[in-house]
Amino acid sequence: MQIHHIVRFCKQKCVFTGLLFLVLFGQLSAQNRSVGQVDVDETALYAMTKQMSQFFSRFNNEEDQFGKKRFPSDADYRNQETRKERLPLLFDQENPRTTGTLRDFFIEDLTTSDKSFLKFTGGRWFAEVSASFMHKGKEVQIILILMIEKENLGSKWVLSNVYYPAFNKMFPAGELIDREKHFLHPMSHELDFMNIYKAFQTPEVIEYYASKAFKADYLTLFFYEVKQGNLRFKSVDNLKFHIFQIDNWYFEVRWFNRSGNNTGWLISNLMYAPENEKDNLLMFYQP
Repeated sequence: MQIHHIVRFCKQKCVFTGLLFLVLFGQLSAQNRSVGQVDVDETALYAMTKQMSQFFSRFNNEEDQFGKKRFPSDADYRNQETRKERLPLLFDQENPRTTGTLRDFFIEDLTTSDKSFLKFTGGRWFAEVSASFMHKGKEVQIILILMIEKENLGSKWVLSNVYYPAFNKMFPAGELIDREKHFLHPMSHELDFMNIYKAFQTPEVIEYYASKAFKADYLTLFFYEVKQGNLRFKSVDNLKFHIFQIDNWYFEVRWFNRSGNNTGWLISNLMYAPENEKDNLLMFYQP
C-alpha cells in the first residue's frame, strides 16, 4: 500500500514538473490549469515582466503581452495604437501616483511621438543598488548608482556615483556667513603663505578653503575606503531603475512580487520633468 502511494506521488510530481517546464517555455496557451493541489496561473506568468530587457521591449511595443517578440516587418511592431493599449500594463496599478491622469497624459505624449522609444545603450538611465557593507566593524547601507557605458563593440555597467550619509556629513554645505570666516588673504603670497596653517586648524571645514567650483567626489571617497579595507561588501538588498530618456519625463521602475497579472518590473513613480530642469535631477546619478 505504501509503495502504491509513493508511485502515485511520483507520477503527480512528474506531471507537475513537466507542465511547469512547458509553461516556462511558452508552449501552453494562457489559461489556468490545476495539477494535483497546485494551480498554475499561466496568464500571470506570461503577463509578468520578468526582466528589464523585457520591460524595454514591452515599453517599445516590440513584444506582446504573452512574451512573443515582434519584428520590424510585423504590422504591430512599435504600432502606437497597440502600444497605447499595452502601456498601462507596465504601471504599478496599486499606486495612485501611477494610475491617474498623469499616467494617461504620459501615455498620450508617448504615443504621439516617434522619438519616445527606450534604448538600452541610449544613456540617461541608471540602476540604483542598495547594498550592505561592513564599515569599520559596523554594518551600513550604501546606495550605488550604475550606468551603461559603451566599450568597443559592446557595453558594460559602471559605477557613476554613491550615496553614503557618512560621506555627506564630512562635507556639510554650510552657510555663506560661515564660509566667509574661513579664507586666505589675497596678499598671502607676500607672506610665503605662512598663514595657511589656519586651513588645518579646522579640518572639519577645510573644503571652505577650496575654489567655489570644488565639489566633493563621493565615488573617489568610496574607492579609497574600499582600497584601505575600511569598507567590505556584504550583500545587495534592493534594486530599482531611474529612466530619463523620454523627453520631459522621468520615471522609476521597481520589481513587484505579488499575485495577479500586475507583477514584475513596473513603473512605480512618474514625474513630469522639463528638459531644462533634468540637469538638477541628473546630478545625483552622474555628477
